[in-house]
Amino acid sequence: MAASQPTPAPASYVDAPAMRVGAHCRTAWRQAREALVDIAGLEFLAELADGTLPTATFVHYIQQDAAYLAGYGRAMTLLAAGARDRHQMRFWARATSETIAEEQAMQAQLMESRQFASIAAELAGDDGEVVPSPTTLGYTSWLVATAAVDEHEVAVAAVLPCFWVYAEVGRHLVETIGEGMAEHPYRRWVETYSDPEYDAAVEEACGIFEALYEEADEPLRARMLAAFRRGCVYEHHFWDAARRREDWSR
Repeated sequence: MAASQPTPAPASYVDAPAMRVGAHCRTAWRQAREALVDIAGLEFLAELADGTLPTATFVHYIQQDAAYLAGYGRAMTLLAAGARDRHQMRFWARATSETIAEEQAMQAQLMESRQFASIAAELAGDDGEVVPSPTTLGYTSWLVATAAVDEHEVAVAAVLPCFWVYAEVGRHLVETIGEGMAEHPYRRWVETYSDPEYDAAVEEACGIFEALYEEADEPLRARMLAAFRRGCVYEHHFWDAARRREDWSR
């Protein structure tokens, strides 16, 4: 009988995230470890790192991410409306108008490039619109509903994984790709999530979570941690669904 292969160690960010955050954020990160291990082991990210991810799969992912960002932006608009102070209100408003806008501009440039435009047209519907996959629709619907009807603190915890996980994964991809970045087929996407300005926005979002958690009672803290874990699980399913090119046919 062949010896079983040892389980590879998870990426360093699973147990030692690079972002500068407080103790409460690190508690949330530790409690989401199972989902973070799943993310680190995704074939989608491994293939993205070594440049072997099929072009059509990458285009499908970008299209779904564009649909996701539309819903994510609605959730953050609701967060701005329910913010506890002017600083937090300005942050969520700025994140909607600037951070998301920059990501959407990056996606539009990618999909209009000669490398991806024809595939993007083939994958879109007859009307040129992209249909959100079941996972995309589920994730965005949960975020918007949480921001609309749940406690503000819980909604902040729900949106935080998208900020923080992307920053850690982006940094890890840059380190993994190394000197091959100059010729990497998905360089534009990778560099977006490893930019110092993006890191600063992530750390500010984490600071808001930290402050809200500090003032919350134990039942509310538990709900915040549960929302953060669920957001991390959705991040895992979102990338996995992209690799499978999930749609409504199955």
